Amino acid sequence: MNNRKRSKGILWLLVLLIAVTSLMGCQVKKAETKSVSGESAMLTKAKEKGYLLIGSSNDAPFSYTDVESKKLKGVDIEILKEICKRLGIPDLQMKVTDFSNLLVELNNKNVDMVADAMYVKDERLQIAAFTDKWYQEGEAVVIPETSTIKSKDDLKGKKIGAQPGTTFYETAQKWLDEGKIGGLEAYDNQATLMTAVNTGKVEAVVTDGIVAGYTLSSDSSLKLKLLSPYEAEASGQIGAAVRFEDKEFLEEVNGALNEMKSDGTLLKILKDFGLTEDYFVGVEEGKTKNVK
Repeated sequence: MNNRKRSKGILWLLVLLIAVTSLMGCQVKKAETKSVSGESAMLTKAKEKGYLLIGSSNDAPFSYTDVESKKLKGVDIEILKEICKRLGIPDLQMKVTDFSNLLVELNNKNVDMVADAMYVKDERLQIAAFTDKWYQEGEAVVIPETSTIKSKDDLKGKKIGAQPGTTFYETAQKWLDEGKIGGLEAYDNQATLMTAVNTGKVEAVVTDGIVAGYTLSSDSSLKLKLLSPYEAEASGQIGAAVRFEDKEFLEEVNGALNEMKSDGTLLKILKDFGLTEDYFVGVEEGKTKNVK
């Protein structure tokens, strides 16, 4: 009888020890999201390695590597550089990935953040957490200089191109489903997209308005123009993405971002890239409601 009681006592002691150990493990794991200095683990890690690694599809003028200088440039890059400066992160580095795979790379922990003019959308908020909005813009239609296309109605029956994973591809797909265009071709990046319309593989492309304007103004070999007049359908607001587990780092980034909005730094960056106040999103209207 005593042996049975002793066995039961030992069993309950083991159960208690397992429960306490499990609880301590959870507490330690939770604590790991914050470093001993009070800053997020991600921020501490970025400071220690000396840079923040971002994912981008290398599309100008947002986040790209300049061919001549080999330096990172673009409106998203300049915004991030200032955020990193305010957070004490020494540098930025970039991993180039097709736009449609950027959030996959993020969640696979191959990059620290995604920054590539990515619209903050409900379906993307199911995949990652987003910063408050940086700025806003919409799509444009690019056609050959000699094109007979004068309006969106003239796209009926025409084959057009777009980049998968973007809002603009979804817009083009909607046009196809509604019978407003004759066909839709997919191109992995901005360069192949522009080449396709320039060489007549498609009769028009739908793409980011800021990208289109920048590309046409900087590459004289492209005999292309923007369809005008044209009213954008896919206008939206842009932010950067981080993993759900990096919420503390997200708060730190948002803190620096909103300081930039309040002190005029963000608007100055936008104007440096030829953008007007119409592209600016203020602190309150720029709040992102993350779902996880």
